[in-house]
Amino acid sequence: MKEHQGHVVRKRFGQNFLVSPGIIHKIVDAIGPRAGDTVVEIGPGLGAITEPLLERIDHLHVVEIDRDLIARLRERFPPERLTIHEGDALKFDFGALKGQGPLKIVGNLPYNISSPLLFHLVPFAPLVYDMHFMLQKEVVDRMVAAPGSKDFGRLSVMLQYHYHMERMFVVPPGAFNPAPKVDSAIVRMIPVDFSKVMRSGIPGDGAGDMARDPALFARVVTAAFSQRRKMLRNTLREFISETDLTALGITPTARAEDIPVAAYVRLANSLADLGAH
Repeated sequence: MKEHQGHVVRKRFGQNFLVSPGIIHKIVDAIGPRAGDTVVEIGPGLGAITEPLLERIDHLHVVEIDRDLIARLRERFPPERLTIHEGDALKFDFGALKGQGPLKIVGNLPYNISSPLLFHLVPFAPLVYDMHFMLQKEVVDRMVAAPGSKDFGRLSVMLQYHYHMERMFVVPPGAFNPAPKVDSAIVRMIPVDFSKVMRSGIPGDGAGDMARDPALFARVVTAAFSQRRKMLRNTLREFISETDLTALGITPTARAEDIPVAAYVRLANSLADLGAH
């Protein structure tokens, strides 16, 4: 049974504790917390990032599921400095914390729930100023992947539609205790301001239209990537004909990873105009 600072590491919570002072400093600098910000940390653990964040801001919110860690955090930080939200981040209403200042969400996300958690956060994106997460490098590579690459998938399309994303830097296994078997990476996610997205696209960005039916857009993307080796004319057969795909400038023999986010939005909007549900 592995321990760190007297805490028994719980595998079911995907716990790997950050211990490198240099990496911790680099992460907090990337987050750049300022007075007036509402900062929420997911999975504070033993407070490796919590403490340096509180050196820069007066108050911090944290979401933690492990009761032993919650008890230790309560002993260490007074409630006027640290508000602890006990429970599962996958069920937490992050929008409820939005105040007057920018809402920033940060965290060393457990690898075992990283993708579901990223999807859970999407509905809150309009309220969020930015997010900084540490994830498995492989997941970050998929998040920021370009069309045509093997890493480009459903996660890439759905997140790139909602966020401008940047892989900041790689974190080696030795920065953690216990050390994971893989590299990690820090990703910065800045929500797209859809109030500035017009039918001609985001000014100066070329990212394309806004999806008029987000649920339909999500279903189209899911269907396209349901069988990656198949051509779009097959995976999207229930939605659209080859002729209509071609008319939209989408090659019917292309595979899901070959077309950019803007093409998926264009396709979904065309279907929405036709009354598809």
